[in-house]
Amino acid sequence: MALLTQAIRGTGDVLPADSHRWQHIEKTLLETAKLYGFREIRTPVFEHTELFVRSVGDTTDVVQKEMYTFDDNGGRSITLRPEGTAGAVRAFLEHGLHNEALPQKVSYVTSCYRYEKPQAGRLREFHQFGVECFGAAEPAADAEVISLAASAFEALGIKNLSLEINSIGCPECRAKFYDALREYFSSHKDELCETCLGRLDRNPMRILDCKSPVCKGIAKDAPTVLDYICDDCRDHFDRVKAYLDQMNIRYIVNPTIVRGLDYYTRTVFEFVSTDLGAQSTVCGGGRYDGLVEQMGGPKTAALGFAVGLERLNMIMQAQGCEVPQEKTCDVYIAPMGDNAAKMALKLATMLREEGFFAETDIVGRGLKAQMKYANKIGAKFTVVLGDNEIVEGKANLKCMSTGEQTEVQIPDGLVDKIYDLTISTSLQNLTDAIDEQFKSVNP
Repeated sequence: MALLTQAIRGTGDVLPADSHRWQHIEKTLLETAKLYGFREIRTPVFEHTELFVRSVGDTTDVVQKEMYTFDDNGGRSITLRPEGTAGAVRAFLEHGLHNEALPQKVSYVTSCYRYEKPQAGRLREFHQFGVECFGAAEPAADAEVISLAASAFEALGIKNLSLEINSIGCPECRAKFYDALREYFSSHKDELCETCLGRLDRNPMRILDCKSPVCKGIAKDAPTVLDYICDDCRDHFDRVKAYLDQMNIRYIVNPTIVRGLDYYTRTVFEFVSTDLGAQSTVCGGGRYDGLVEQMGGPKTAALGFAVGLERLNMIMQAQGCEVPQEKTCDVYIAPMGDNAAKMALKLATMLREEGFFAETDIVGRGLKAQMKYANKIGAKFTVVLGDNEIVEGKANLKCMSTGEQTEVQIPDGLVDKIYDLTISTSLQNLTDAIDEQFKSVNP
């Protein structure tokens, strides 16, 4: 029976007390993306398994160890999405977006699924904010996408992030790098983990991303990709850095960044934080110029990034980033008796139609219990309705913070009075804020 009341390991609930934090984060990220021309896309939670094998790469940990894959009732191999890019590329091709004006810019907030050891900020069901830009080959696009990420973090009030960038070259120049890696790691065959032994011939760059402490130690002295990239890739990378310099975006060139997915080419980048203890990647992305073609589409330059929202939320909490207060009840209407209950529902409906947060009793509480409940939910105003109020068409509107009461006509006068008091309170709060600001400047 306990299993029915426990979430599956590696998953979590967002309770009502916390949901406004997530809504704020998601809204801020999507609205920041919109300022850069990125519009929201929504893709299915599952796709054909082959989509991820071809795009993410069959030598990656994601495909080899972490995907949730199953056969559906029709015998088709289906996989819950482990990341957002593959589905966005599939939608880009399926709906002919490559035939529309380029670049096509999309953003999303989505759930993803990977079977790995659950830990702080890393769950088996997790959530990502991501952007994808199709049809922009210029280094300016790289800089703009990086700038978008920086702007989003700034909008959320996140500080102390370090941007690390690298270039892993194109498939042509990377072949020389692969040869150098094979030669280096071949001399350590007896020490490599079983997974990395399988990568040695097929994709030796994946060894650089291995989580095994032994393989990590060996990789420290491996050749670096920047020593092998071609002139075109080097020029592209230099121009990306020049754009970032022009935009006053600080960065560190980290030649060990390769990212964990096979589709990346040229520019790769990460935003990292140390506010959760060990260095933690908050955002990762880069170019994937060959992926659209690899999936059957026309040759199309593309790039993007993804941000893990669970980890982002943890960093915001660690840094004490401000989150807007959740809206509380504007008016609680406390009825006494059946006739009053009917009038209370009518008044609540009228208030809600005008955009006010209104509640009334729906569980049959007595008046004392209702007022206690109104306090708990932070109601700004209360109205008590009884037989006398119904007959006279009048009721007292009470301000819960001051105790001040105002007589209002019901039903029609309540909405107007709440509106007037709300405007008055907002203006007073603005005046107080201006006064405080003036005092701080002119003590």
